[in-house]
Amino acid sequence: MKKRTKSIVAVAALAAVVLIGVVAATKGRTKAVEVKIEAVGTRDLVASVTASGQVASHTKVDVASDVSGRITRLAVKEGDMVKKGQFLLEIDPSQYQAAVGRNVAAVASSRAQVEQAKATLAQAQSTYQRTADLQKRNPKLVSADQIDQLLTAVKVNQALVDNATHGVAQAEAALRDAQSSLDKTTIVSPIDGQVTRLNVEQGETAIQGTLNKDAATLLTVSDMSNLETKVKVNETDVAHVKVGDSAIVQIDAFPDTTFRGKVTEISNSSLTAAATTGTSSQADQAVDYYVTVQLLNPPPQTRPDFSATAKIITDTRPHALAIPIIALTIRENGPVTSGGDSATAVGKTPVKEVGKKDADGVFVVGADNKVTFRPVKVGIAGEQYFEVLSGLKPGEKIVAGTYQAIRDLKDGTVVRAAKPAKKGDSTKSS
Repeated sequence: MKKRTKSIVAVAALAAVVLIGVVAATKGRTKAVEVKIEAVGTRDLVASVTASGQVASHTKVDVASDVSGRITRLAVKEGDMVKKGQFLLEIDPSQYQAAVGRNVAAVASSRAQVEQAKATLAQAQSTYQRTADLQKRNPKLVSADQIDQLLTAVKVNQALVDNATHGVAQAEAALRDAQSSLDKTTIVSPIDGQVTRLNVEQGETAIQGTLNKDAATLLTVSDMSNLETKVKVNETDVAHVKVGDSAIVQIDAFPDTTFRGKVTEISNSSLTAAATTGTSSQADQAVDYYVTVQLLNPPPQTRPDFSATAKIITDTRPHALAIPIIALTIRENGPVTSGGDSATAVGKTPVKEVGKKDADGVFVVGADNKVTFRPVKVGIAGEQYFEVLSGLKPGEKIVAGTYQAIRDLKDGTVVRAAKPAKKGDSTKSS
């Protein structure tokens, strides 16, 4: 009797263990995944491209000297407003004044030589004419050889007059060159603007701009009435930017204010990372393009080289059907076959499957809280939402988070809405 009782107890205990395991397994299989669920609705979307650069004036002139010499007068300082033609500085003109004086004298000497040659020519012509007349009256007194010699003398003196005349032209050209060099010792402003950079002081030596442009730049005059910023935009974004696109510009010097801007130019040549890093690997090059954004309402305190960030508005979609960016994921969307539909009809030869095709889509939550992956076609991207072009209808519920949950979801998975976080709760992010 005791033995039978022990057997019954053992069987009951084993059954209880099996029952507990079955219940636990069933609970594990039916446990819902906690996700964020959101209904598909309409939103106003704004697509934008953000890039950084520096503020610069649209018109900027680096003033350099065409002559060398010591700076004897400097009439401006950095920050001064100047007008076109206003005197800026003077380079020691003494040697250039001396050169002008020498060439003035050379011109006078050349003109005197012309007068002397003309007088000699007139004398030769007169002698030739008198001798020729005498020969006509009495051919025996003057030989033909004498007449030829006098005619040759006339031609020679005519050539000397021409040569002296050309000498005058040459001396006058040298005088103009010397005068031009003297004029270049006085530097005036080429435009209306502000002296935004002054690289020299009075007493320093200016060198010719043709020798070394950077070292020869004396000062910079900028038209501060027309400011812009050149930002570097990646090749994946520049294709969406158009001339005339509006922009919102934030200047680091004015952190609490934004300014309006407009795209005025998009460069055709790229600025690659290899140009700055020295790398030669084509695969590692980051290709950027300069996009010029004109500032429409910059403050008067804006200065060149201020750091700026431009948010270029490339497209807008009012009342567009939208889904959270986080909701969009990629899954295999059925087989790609070698000839038509992969589904095999009755009595037909199956078509060989050659691969799978990835598709963008979202997980739609059904009435039974089970999710189904559905491909969708998206349009522009706002800051947090994608525009939906096809695949979803307003009001449908989709999984909108978290990243980890969406990455692990599969068709048929049961989900439940996550409880909203209470105020004051803190979350940790890794």
